[in-house]
Amino acid sequence: MKFKTVLMAVAAILVLAAGVPMLDAAEVAQGKCLAYSAEDKTIRIEEFDVNFSQDAPYGNPTGIVSEYDLSRAKVGIFPEDGDVVRIAFVIENDHKVALKVMNVSKQDIRRK
Repeated sequence: MKFKTVLMAVAAILVLAAGVPMLDAAEVAQGKCLAYSAEDKTIRIEEFDVNFSQDAPYGNPTGIVSEYDLSRAKVGIFPEDGDVVRIAFVIENDHKVALKVMNVSKQDIRRK
């Protein structure tokens, strides 16, 4: 009896999951804001690596400069030059399109 119930539950989950479209996961970049333009809806950052330490709590600069399209992004506290930001983005036609922008410098969740 238990086996039949478990089998029915697994079958129901598989049927429901089959109807849900799978979404691609966004990529994430973090770095220092070099330029932010509300008019052009773009942001340019110098990316940081993931080697966190007490001296570099957000990582170390890599020298890689990337620009993101913010036309579809939800932006928290608007970044200023020098702020550390975290950007969730997708790549569309070799173009980085931001989905969410978090100003890590001004809304650091580790301080709470």
